[in-house]
Amino acid sequence: MADVAENATVTVPAAGVVESKPAAEQQPKRWADEADEEAPEEPGAPSTSEDRVAAELSFENLAIDVEKKTNKFLDEPHDSHIRSVTAGDTPYTSASTFEDLNLSEELLKGLYVEMKFQKPSKIQAISLPMILTPPYKDLIAQAHNGSGKTTCFVLGMLSRADPNLKVPQAICLCPTRELAVQNLAVLQKMGRHTGITSECAVPQENSLPITKRAPITAQVVIGTPGTIKRWMSAKKLGVSCVKILVFDEADHMLAESGFKDDSLRIMRDIERVSSHCQVLLFSATFNETVRNFVQKIVKNDYNQLFVRKEELKLESVKQYKVNVPDELSKVMVIKERILEFGESLGQTIIFVRTRNSVSVLHDSLVKLGYEVGQIVGSMSPEVRENIIKEFRDGLTTVLIATDVLAWGFDQQQVNLVISYDLPVKHDRPTEPDCEVYLHRVGRAGRFGRKGAVFNLLCGERDQGIMEKIENHFGATVSELQDWKSEEDFKAALKAAGLV
Repeated sequence: MADVAENATVTVPAAGVVESKPAAEQQPKRWADEADEEAPEEPGAPSTSEDRVAAELSFENLAIDVEKKTNKFLDEPHDSHIRSVTAGDTPYTSASTFEDLNLSEELLKGLYVEMKFQKPSKIQAISLPMILTPPYKDLIAQAHNGSGKTTCFVLGMLSRADPNLKVPQAICLCPTRELAVQNLAVLQKMGRHTGITSECAVPQENSLPITKRAPITAQVVIGTPGTIKRWMSAKKLGVSCVKILVFDEADHMLAESGFKDDSLRIMRDIERVSSHCQVLLFSATFNETVRNFVQKIVKNDYNQLFVRKEELKLESVKQYKVNVPDELSKVMVIKERILEFGESLGQTIIFVRTRNSVSVLHDSLVKLGYEVGQIVGSMSPEVRENIIKEFRDGLTTVLIATDVLAWGFDQQQVNLVISYDLPVKHDRPTEPDCEVYLHRVGRAGRFGRKGAVFNLLCGERDQGIMEKIENHFGATVSELQDWKSEEDFKAALKAAGLV
């Protein structure tokens, strides 16, 4: 892997089948899908208000003193800026090889033969011992996009599942259908020799309703929270034997604007019948509000692993801002400058704010002769899946998307990301959504590869938003002096290591 673990060993004291979709899953209120209809609540479903959830989870006395709990015996890997906060007296040893983790031969074969891994990445070297060592404490983990987070929780689920027990034992919740399908593919590849079965719980049209199916017997279930909640409510997805619950892109899953109510109801229902279930929360970002909330819902005795905010810059990805006079100039810049010089370098994702903007930009680029795909949340699952497949297979080199694709989408051939519109808060359009910005940047330069991000700014409002993003991360984004200059764009791509 591109990001390998430190050789030093440090001992520390501790810290598918898819269902029919009668209506669209409840989605967060966001620019990308503002016009989407929300699914009605299931008949007889209990209230999901924050007050009721908070009362049932008993939040009092759960605050932690991070400075007090920081493990002073854990050496931070060089240049990783990873900080570990552990609880209790369990000893953890940083893993320099996968053999250090006492994995089964079947899993090691999956890692080396199927995944082609050589050593744990830095995040894996520290987090995997926390995940795999009894008594299996909860973990809140934050790390860069492309640092190997998926392997951490997939390996955790595969390690805990017993292939001889034909019931669900691990559940992974994802914010989007694409991410769930992607994570399932990783799990199936890594666990090919284990005999562990898996199922994908995502919305699907024209499929047999879950109420008419046999109970789920797959050992691992990966899916979106609305579908998993419906499977559980229909008594088709039993959770009494669930040993591990994963939240991928947990910042979005537990944010007020995300899938907080469904996620908490699932967690509450699992804990009611499986009190020893380990909870893993992984994300590239955790804002203070989400972090404080997460600390309240996990068990007292939990571990943390996170990257300092000022280090969340994805140094392998060069970021640029381009000031243009109007919207039409954005299309010209994309066609005649970025795509003209970057077309042979790999694939490109263009992020826009609304569905209408996706359609307008898509039509403009198609008329100019480009093979372009487009993704918005309102599309049917089948259409989205086909477009993603075309992009993964290289049939299209440019993909225009709302931020539905910002979370966790992994395509290693993506070297260029364009922010046609800067990400902003839905309820405060003059305030940047810095977490979404970081997730967008993370689509380029996967696993330490080179990449470039171009932010197209139009007017003082965009300039002010970009300045707030820079201040948030404590970084200066380079500015291209002349949006018409071929030489400036060539120099930018060269500085990014792409030409």
